[in-house]
Amino acid sequence: MQTILTGLLKNETAIVKKVEGGAGVKQQLSLRGLCEGVKIRMIDCTCGPVVLDINGSTLALGRGIAGKIIVDRC
Repeated sequence: MQTILTGLLKNETAIVKKVEGGAGVKQQLSLRGLCEGVKIRMIDCTCGPVVLDINGSTLALGRGIAGKIIVDRC
């Protein structure tokens, strides 16, 4: 079931299906390991930045950018 990244619950895992936005946003996220097909785990999304675990690395994203990432729950 596809949803936006901010719709995940704490410790829920998902696979990135699509990153919406311009080429600059996609490139910056890709350089940080967040691109289509990558498995992620939500660490925290309660308030402030969205914090993810990507292959053992922690990534914090602003809510605006996180809202442009479409994921498929595992």
